[in-house]
Amino acid sequence: MKVVILAGGLGTRLSEETKLIPKPMVEIGGKPILWHIMKIYSHYGFNDFIILTGYKSHIIKDYFVNYYQQYSDITVDMRNNSVEIHKTQTEPWKVTILYTGQDTMTGSRIKKAQSYIGNEPFLLTYGDGVADVNINELISKHKEAKKTVTMTAVQPRGRFGALVIKGENMITSFMEKPEGEESWVNGGFFVCEPKVFDYIPEGDDTIFEKAPLENLAKDHQLNAYKHSGFWKPMDTLREKNELTELWQTDKAPWAVWQTKKGN
Repeated sequence: MKVVILAGGLGTRLSEETKLIPKPMVEIGGKPILWHIMKIYSHYGFNDFIILTGYKSHIIKDYFVNYYQQYSDITVDMRNNSVEIHKTQTEPWKVTILYTGQDTMTGSRIKKAQSYIGNEPFLLTYGDGVADVNINELISKHKEAKKTVTMTAVQPRGRFGALVIKGENMITSFMEKPEGEESWVNGGFFVCEPKVFDYIPEGDDTIFEKAPLENLAKDHQLNAYKHSGFWKPMDTLREKNELTELWQTDKAPWAVWQTKKGN
């Protein structure tokens, strides 16, 4: 199953960092948050990634093209223009990087990846949030529900639009500006059937979180996987600093691939 990551936005609320680099490349403890997200999926055996880029796409491409040498010990012999690699840290990843347009909306970015995803279920998430979601359990619940899309629902504090969940974890509608802390919101970490593409028209203007998800909810095809564990987006410098502190103090709940920072 392929993992699709939305990594093309401008990140305007994190402008202190994103003037020079795209938001998914903002570092948490010396590694881009995109790397952290990929490590979560890789821990569960999902290593085939499709990254949907836009703003400053070349920086993401350069990172993966040069990944092998970035994390290797090397000797550069400038007399004969040779490079000797001594020790390396690598990942079992296959990474497809698609430039989906500078100003393309989230749904349209996903639509542009359809031919690369193929006619099979896929995993989908945002390139700016981490969580300790059990991906295997998420997929299992998706299969049990037999819906087109399963969304990970979380309960953060404030500022997010809430979901209305009824019965057997079926999302029926969205609410703006939840009043309490008990509201469930979109936490990303989706599982999608290929039928989801029927809900996304051609073009660059479709916001995935608007008509596609709203229509899936109306058709009773949007399932919720309730995650009560750790989840945090990186929308502001404050949130970036909070994530960095968790990482540096060995208290990063999303680092399910390791027991100690730096392993």
